[in-house]
Amino acid sequence: MKILFDHGTPAPLRNHLREHSVDRSSEKGWELLENGELIRKAEEEGYEVIVTTDQSMRYQQNLAGRDLAIVVLLSTAWPRVRDRTEDIRTAIEEVRSGELREVPI
Repeated sequence: MKILFDHGTPAPLRNHLREHSVDRSSEKGWELLENGELIRKAEEEGYEVIVTTDQSMRYQQNLAGRDLAIVVLLSTAWPRVRDRTEDIRTAIEEVRSGELREVPI
């Protein structure tokens, strides 16, 4: 699966998702894009999931008809995120295009 980490997503999480292709928005030069533009660019590049810590994404974006899904981590603290990597992996694998799933951390 092709996954994009938004700028707030802890980078070490990538090491726990080795079976997927993971890029960071900063690697693409997209770290300053607004959410709607980030989603559009990610879709154009074939990303299937955006992983973000932006909890307002649920209220700002309508994902109906979108070709990607969003997984929102409810913490940015790596020690807490690290303890939930299995839950995050499950959310990424189960979320479908046009859906947003939050992972409580």
